[in-house]
Amino acid sequence: MLITITGSIILSLIPPLILEKAVNGLVESRKIVVSLAFFYFGMVVLSGIFDSVKEMLITVFGQKITHHLRSEMCQKLSWLPAGYFTENEPGTVTSRFVNDVDTVEALFANGVISMCADICKMAGILIMVFVKSTGLGILLLVISPFLFFLTRFFQRRTLKAQKSNRKAIGKVNRFLPETMENIRTIHCLLKESYMEEEYDKKIQESYRAVEKSNLYDSIYSPIIIMTSTLVIATVMVLSAMGGGIQEFFGMSVGTAVAVIAYVGKVFEPIESIGMEIQNIQSAVAGVWRITEFLSEEEENGADESITFEMLMQNREQGIALTQVDFSYDGEQEIIKNLNFALSPGEMATLTGRTGVGKSTIFKLLLGLYVPQKGHVTIFGKDASSIPNREKRKLFGYVEQSFHRVPGTVAQQISLYDDSITEEEIENAAKLAGIHEAVMALPHGYQTACEEAAFSQGQLQLLSIARAAVNNPPILLLDEITANVDTVTEQYVMHALERASEGRTVLSISHRLYENLGERRILL
Repeated sequence: MLITITGSIILSLIPPLILEKAVNGLVESRKIVVSLAFFYFGMVVLSGIFDSVKEMLITVFGQKITHHLRSEMCQKLSWLPAGYFTENEPGTVTSRFVNDVDTVEALFANGVISMCADICKMAGILIMVFVKSTGLGILLLVISPFLFFLTRFFQRRTLKAQKSNRKAIGKVNRFLPETMENIRTIHCLLKESYMEEEYDKKIQESYRAVEKSNLYDSIYSPIIIMTSTLVIATVMVLSAMGGGIQEFFGMSVGTAVAVIAYVGKVFEPIESIGMEIQNIQSAVAGVWRITEFLSEEEENGADESITFEMLMQNREQGIALTQVDFSYDGEQEIIKNLNFALSPGEMATLTGRTGVGKSTIFKLLLGLYVPQKGHVTIFGKDASSIPNREKRKLFGYVEQSFHRVPGTVAQQISLYDDSITEEEIENAAKLAGIHEAVMALPHGYQTACEEAAFSQGQLQLLSIARAAVNNPPILLLDEITANVDTVTEQYVMHALERASEGRTVLSISHRLYENLGERRILL
């Protein structure tokens, strides 16, 4: 990329020099050598090729930066505590991965690197102009700051107008669906004229913004062209004068042609630099937000030496919550001095009103949260110290509704775990009572999973198969029959009875296992 940027700058300076030599030759009545003409056009073509390659490499460089950045952010995402996701909306997190990272790509592709290249290009042109005409070089040096600030002025006004237009278009886009949704009310209240006036106001707002943007564009270009023309005309007049002024500004005809070419080129990087500064300023906020995200506190306390085999050796210690206090915000206590224990193979149901902390207990058991006081232990180990890689083998978790992942039916059960065999997937499906329904699909377990292919009850059976496929010693069940009818509930309960054999089961429900004599824990 550095080679192409350097080559692009150098090659852009050569064609005017060739043109100078050719014109001076004509003035002196010499014939133009054909090779010189080919050399000129060859340099122009080569300069264009280097420019194209430079832009391509800058774009690729920006894409590599953003790819690496998104990979780092995804890795960071997997180590963030559960509290981060409860405090931040999904849209906010997504915007960091999409919008903010895109600004970083713009920072490199259309910002820092491009600006450095344009500054070097402008410096090269000014040096060549100084060599050819010291007076013109000084003149360009004097007016360059004026041109830069003039460019920035028009760019800011144009950008402001474009933002106003986007806001106005947004208002129009919101107005139309709202109007269609309430069309009957509008007709009943005879508000058609009022709605037309409101719509017209928003359209006019957009028109005014577009007109401003067009006005700035139409003014800026003539100013730059006139400035360029005035500079060249001034130099030509001064070159024709006698004495020291002619010596200071004087040049041959060929040099004049070359200088005109250089003066025309100097305005391009000035305009580009102004836009690149705008891109850098816009990217600063995105960089700050990404840095803030990467600085988020990660999960801590996991003991990487703990393995599933080690936990199973101490399985007889069961599950225990001892004098547990927990609060999400540090003020309102959700759980206060909670004590209970489950032996291996024992079944228990958590009951209580909404908001009493039933789902929070599951999160504590899964190690997603750490209690402010007390201990939560799984098979003798602190729940928060168990590494994530072991939790999939340790827990089977069935939620109120099935959450589909992209992929086949088999992948819904395995969750892309390559260590799970096809036989284990089928056994889990048979255990849950969903095997026949899966085999009725066009490609069986390899059928792309769509929710329309299964009933609500069948989706819950698929969720049970997912929880049981790793043969975990602990099942956590969160109101899994809340969204199914009574008949479907019976199928789910039978599947659950089969899946629960030999496992420690903790559920949130007032109906599950009501005939099995399981223990109830009232919160």
